[in-house]
Amino acid sequence: MEETLKILVVDDDEVDRMGVRRALKAAGVNVELFEAEDCNGAIAALRNTSFDCVFLDYRLPDQDGLTLINEIRSHGVKVPLVVLTGQGDEQIAVELMKAGATDYLSKSRVSPETLAQVLRNAMRVYKAEMQVALANQRLRESNELLTRKNQELEAQQQQIELQNLKLKEASQLKSQFLATISHELRTPMNAIIGFSQLLLRPKCGDLTTQQRDMVERILNNSKHLLMLLNEVLDFSKLEVGRLNLKPEIFDLSQVVKTTVAETTSLAEAKKLSVHVQAELQNRMVFNDPLRLRQILMNLLSNAIKFTESGSIGVDVKELADNRIEIAVWDTGIGIASSDLQYIFEAFRQLDQSITRKYPGTGLGLPIVDALVQMMGGKISVESELGQGSVFRIELPRHISSKQQNQDRMSKLTHLSSTSKKHLAKQQDNLRFAQEGMQGLPRERGDR
Repeated sequence: MEETLKILVVDDDEVDRMGVRRALKAAGVNVELFEAEDCNGAIAALRNTSFDCVFLDYRLPDQDGLTLINEIRSHGVKVPLVVLTGQGDEQIAVELMKAGATDYLSKSRVSPETLAQVLRNAMRVYKAEMQVALANQRLRESNELLTRKNQELEAQQQQIELQNLKLKEASQLKSQFLATISHELRTPMNAIIGFSQLLLRPKCGDLTTQQRDMVERILNNSKHLLMLLNEVLDFSKLEVGRLNLKPEIFDLSQVVKTTVAETTSLAEAKKLSVHVQAELQNRMVFNDPLRLRQILMNLLSNAIKFTESGSIGVDVKELADNRIEIAVWDTGIGIASSDLQYIFEAFRQLDQSITRKYPGTGLGLPIVDALVQMMGGKISVESELGQGSVFRIELPRHISSKQQNQDRMSKLTHLSSTSKKHLAKQQDNLRFAQEGMQGLPRERGDR
């Protein structure tokens, strides 16, 4: 069934109103017609009824059609407006269209066909205008939403920048704190070690078996704590860029054999066999022997700690382009492939539980990684659960000061980024440092 349209005709001439009515009826348009003779009647009708279209005479007794259109629009009435003009009023019709009329039609051209066509066009144009207005409204709302979101993002960005500044400051404070507390603790720890060694000397008097056992425990635990203290101090220096290499010419094979010999007693205590193989035609290198020894000591200590049975070893060989490879291997518990990406991350241990079987600070491998990069080298890992691990270090035979500084700055940036990640996870590194002082590392002299 065809929809019935509500049409309002505003004209003070009854004959003209009747002409519109007859034309619409003759055109077969199903309408419910309302009439008004002046502006007041039109406004009253528009306030009370929602119309599909309004036919408006330009010349009304109380005011012209332009004023009425403005008044209708000022009241927020949205309806298609077709202005009926007299002969020669085309310019006026243009002004009416600018004011808000949808279309115009000369009274001399009113016929069933033209009136129906104008009605359909006016309603179609009005519908399109409403759709455009709705789309514009939605666009404005979207723009307002985007503006608010952008403001929120800017606020979040500012908050992130502020948090980054706080994290950076906290990282610096943490490094300073660790360096200070580690340095301060080394003095009494060295005193404890010295007095323990003095008590074990025969000239200080004989100790009972129980007393000797207690002093040896004090000595061993003190050495372990000193090693941990030095480890934290080294990491703090690396993080702030204050650790420098002191390269010199030395016999690489001799450093390797000496370092392995220092760990042999630990390996023998666990009944592990130790293997050293050095295939070097030229055994002399230019590097920092103390730091290279530190790298080997860390890797060998880990190999012994994580190997319950079997063997450990160090293989040294020459590579192309005047480079050296040192491989430290074991037949221990191995590392899962999913954990390999974390092993060089500072403060992280694969077993983070309080009851973990293998103690430590989680700084050994990050320090090794940093030192290797400072030396212009690289470290890689091959491991499989239950099958052991191989840490391969590739170093230049001769390191330069320029290369050392470049690699030190590169590693400093990496350590700073790692430290920030740790700060973000812990949210309070100062408290972490204070609570975690039971596991601190070692330093050789005041380097």
